[in-house]
Amino acid sequence: MITIKEIAKIANVSIGTVDRVIHNRTGVSNKTREKVQKILNERNFKINNIARSLAMKKKYNLSVLIPKFDSNNLFWKSPLLGISKAAEDVLSFGVEVKNYTFNQLDNKSYINSFKNLIKENPEAVILTPLFLDETKIMVNILDKKKIPYIFLNIEMNGFNNLTFIGQDSYKGGYLSGKLMHLCTEQKSNYLITDIESKLYNNNVIEGRVQGFKSYFNKNKIPFKSTSLNFEDLNNLDYVKQQLKKVFEKHSDISGILVPSSRISTISSCIESKKLKTLSLIGFDTTEQNIEFLKNDKITFLISQKSFNQGFKSVKIMADFLIQNSIPKEKIYSPLEIITKENLEFSQQEKWHYINEH
Repeated sequence: MITIKEIAKIANVSIGTVDRVIHNRTGVSNKTREKVQKILNERNFKINNIARSLAMKKKYNLSVLIPKFDSNNLFWKSPLLGISKAAEDVLSFGVEVKNYTFNQLDNKSYINSFKNLIKENPEAVILTPLFLDETKIMVNILDKKKIPYIFLNIEMNGFNNLTFIGQDSYKGGYLSGKLMHLCTEQKSNYLITDIESKLYNNNVIEGRVQGFKSYFNKNKIPFKSTSLNFEDLNNLDYVKQQLKKVFEKHSDISGILVPSSRISTISSCIESKKLKTLSLIGFDTTEQNIEFLKNDKITFLISQKSFNQGFKSVKIMADFLIQNSIPKEKIYSPLEIITKENLEFSQQEKWHYINEH
């Protein structure tokens, strides 16, 4: 008898999508539904009710605490999509994933969402530890309740998390330094700009900046760096004015590093004539960043495959709950260099999942 997994492989869709079609649930495009249904009919698929009832006897509540995304900052959309895809796959094994989101600029929103999460008595938790002090309180509660947890995207040491899933920020920064060196002349001045917040954990940003500078220092390559930080990037007129002032004061700037997902925002605030003289390197393939990369307003993007991070975090925790499979202490994402030439071949799993739905 053919299995759901085999049907999914033939149809080139997820297990969760096949399960939705079988039980006539929403969340599948008409085109995908017709394709899957045709294969089910051709293979004379029948549900093994005995096996299904055994699989569904034990239920697990896996809770995820992750920042919201909005039109100005789409980064968190990608890991949330990965989490959603994995949630479909593990549902048939009795693992139900519940998402709790918070405002990434509001530590009260973070702790309030956690309070709602913990009321549901989850068997396991995946969380993005954006605020340090609040995270200490939260993991102390999880430890007392003996609830296993994973850190997603942001690395923090000294806690009892099962694993960390995300990018090695130092190596990501080091790679950005190597790329910048290839793009510019010797003794260049580089502008490093980002949002500066005392509220949340800046480990990722700090690691990337440290890695960037280390590339030049370790290879004894002379360089200068100029820093420009903003409290936020919502006031674009202010950002434009500050960038213009920096360029007037430092006419030798030849490259810009934005150690976050906001490179397209910075690029949009630079005059087109000036933009042509600069190499711009940033992180993450948000929709805005991709558009700017296509239009030659960004030189390189370094992807941390955040869709895969979200997907993998759910799969790993489900394996731990069901099979007691212990993951590695740290699971680093690949460092993928994205240009407009190889963009269409990157992150095909994410685009395929989006097209499915």
